[in-house]
Amino acid sequence: MREIFDMWGRMSVKEIMRYNGAMLPDDELEKHFRLVKTQKAALARLGLKTICDLFYHFPARYGEVLPTKNIAELKKGDEAVIRGRISKLEKTKAWRKKIPLTRAVVEDASPAYGGASGTIRVVWFHQPYLAEMMKEGMLVELRGKVTEDKKGLYLANPTSEAHARQAHGGAGARTLLGDSATDTEAPLESIYPESRGVTSRWFFYALKRALAAGAHKKIPEYIPDDILKKYHLPSLRAALVWIHQPKNIRDAEAARKRFAFEEVFFIQLARQKARRAYKANKTFPIRINPKETADFIKRFPFELTHSQRDSVHAIFDDFRAEEPMTRLLEGDVGSGKTAVAAVTAYAVVTSRPENQTFGNLQAAVMAPTEILAKQHFESFIELFSHLPIQIGLITGSGCYKFPSKVNSLKATNISRTQLLKWVANGEIPILIGTHALIQKHVVFKDLAYVVIDEQHRFGTMQRFKLVRKDARVPHLLSMTATPIPRTLALTIYGDLDLTLLTEMPKGRKPVITEIVPPNRRKDAYEKVRAELKAGRQAYVICPRIDEPDPEKERALLAKSVTEEAKRLKQDVFPEFEIEILHSKVKPKERDLIMQKFLDRQIDILVATSVIEVGVNVPNATVVVIEGAERFGLAQLHQLRGRVLRSTHQAYCYAFPNARGGASLARLRALKDAKNGFELAELDLKLRGAGELSGGKQWGISDLGMEAIQNLKMVEAAREEAGALLRGDPALTAHPSIGARIADADENVHWE
Repeated sequence: MREIFDMWGRMSVKEIMRYNGAMLPDDELEKHFRLVKTQKAALARLGLKTICDLFYHFPARYGEVLPTKNIAELKKGDEAVIRGRISKLEKTKAWRKKIPLTRAVVEDASPAYGGASGTIRVVWFHQPYLAEMMKEGMLVELRGKVTEDKKGLYLANPTSEAHARQAHGGAGARTLLGDSATDTEAPLESIYPESRGVTSRWFFYALKRALAAGAHKKIPEYIPDDILKKYHLPSLRAALVWIHQPKNIRDAEAARKRFAFEEVFFIQLARQKARRAYKANKTFPIRINPKETADFIKRFPFELTHSQRDSVHAIFDDFRAEEPMTRLLEGDVGSGKTAVAAVTAYAVVTSRPENQTFGNLQAAVMAPTEILAKQHFESFIELFSHLPIQIGLITGSGCYKFPSKVNSLKATNISRTQLLKWVANGEIPILIGTHALIQKHVVFKDLAYVVIDEQHRFGTMQRFKLVRKDARVPHLLSMTATPIPRTLALTIYGDLDLTLLTEMPKGRKPVITEIVPPNRRKDAYEKVRAELKAGRQAYVICPRIDEPDPEKERALLAKSVTEEAKRLKQDVFPEFEIEILHSKVKPKERDLIMQKFLDRQIDILVATSVIEVGVNVPNATVVVIEGAERFGLAQLHQLRGRVLRSTHQAYCYAFPNARGGASLARLRALKDAKNGFELAELDLKLRGAGELSGGKQWGISDLGMEAIQNLKMVEAAREEAGALLRGDPALTAHPSIGARIADADENVHWE
């Protein structure tokens, strides 16, 4: 007995609770719920591992609770819940169409009928896996609409919860074959996002049990009380109950508001904390010579726009400050971001290291793909060729240096060892590359400036590996052509100052955009043919890679790259060279295809939206977009921007599949909007936060994306995060917030 007391004395409160079988937030789901293999796989796909994860799996919507009826009372057209025992379970196929089916019979029992009230057939179309999840004699709860055929009444495709409550540890199993009056349901039914193997009803009962066990009360409140009161937000305990078991829609909305604010608040905290930590480092002073910089710009084959000049001055102002720059340069495709990077890089590499009369500071430019890195290399050579400044290129496939000792007008292929030696001793002041730049063996002597192109294509950790290689941190410029609504930019780039390029270089003609109905398709093809005959090139964009499986339910019936390329070659453009490109093509092969397109060996490139970012093919003047309504407006604008790379007139032909007025009205906005930023804002309003093109890539939940539509909420979260960090920079007084920030920083990404 003494040993038992000693053991209890050594255990923490949490360990004692576990010993007693209590449900705790960080317990794994398997500990409290009996999960079959398909359920485990489904929960893993949804990223749900612990009880706390389960609490944060919020309902997608709410519906009215259906009445629970006895089978004997059912009539054609009824929508109801029935409970009973399953039998005659079989997996089969429809006689004519060979559609996969699961069939069964359900028998209920009710005290009012003195036993079974009746039986009813159940048919699930396109769901043969249900036969493997259920067993003969299992208790089930089915909800759906009663249908009738020649054999009588049946339930077609009901939502089901096989062995619903017994699967959650037996809670409430007695009522499955008894009077439903003993079962208390929430006035609103929470309907959850599902995955094959785990249903909305599974989540309903799992969360009901977790709430009843009080596991939500053991999660610490993360948001300070004064902020909750200021914005009239419910506590975490109340919000978890209200969002999963709301008594009315007002409670549900209040809970959703709280969690939306919470998500943006913690992202803001993570971003601003990272910014403060970065700004606290020492950096390199940059001495700018206005006359020399002006002379450098005068040699450009084009004149800088007002936006470009303003951006250069903003970056120079940051260089003059004593803290490292963290700035985002956002501009449409072709707006001249590379020129801004080149001018500011010139100012850096013509500056001496502090307290030295020799040597130069260094700059690095990182691009997401090899072909884009090579294009930056060529652009920098064009702008720096008159200067005694060496430029290096490092990618997975090789290294180059400009100028060559043999020919001062060309670059030469050199060994990786030699390039790294010259970078390490400072002989190469400008190094351009892919993620190869962040490998451990790449060491700079005085890296003072880092430019990251399309930074959301890199992970956060990749970015910081490059900028934290020295005791002094370099100035950081991120560039993106991805149009982002202001509220989203304020959230995900909370650690960066924002600069916009709102003009296009002189001589660039707006892309002529046409929304092409089916009866005008041939006319559009003839216009494309005219451009191809004139020596130009074209993109054809499709929503899919391969053709959909016709037997799959709700398959995306849209044109595929593979089949459209065959059709165009056989029936439309047999005289031209056609190639395909999509995400399944290996990176090296993808770069090779793009190089062939750049070298004009390919006339038409049929691709998915994989080409939306990063390639510069001035000779491509036409883009055809199949199933245009399936893309976001901002994404369409980027695809259209692929042909806005020269002074030639460019054309965009959008072929919609849908004929709905809303879809066509949205596409017409593509013709009228002035720039990508305007389209991104419009896309957010028209399609909704959950549908925002690229929304998933930011690592923000649908609920968080709802908050992004509310500028006041974003600004409030930003303000409160800043105030909290000003009062407690290390968050020593808020340890639970510090723990949450680590999670937020890990989940928000830029891939």
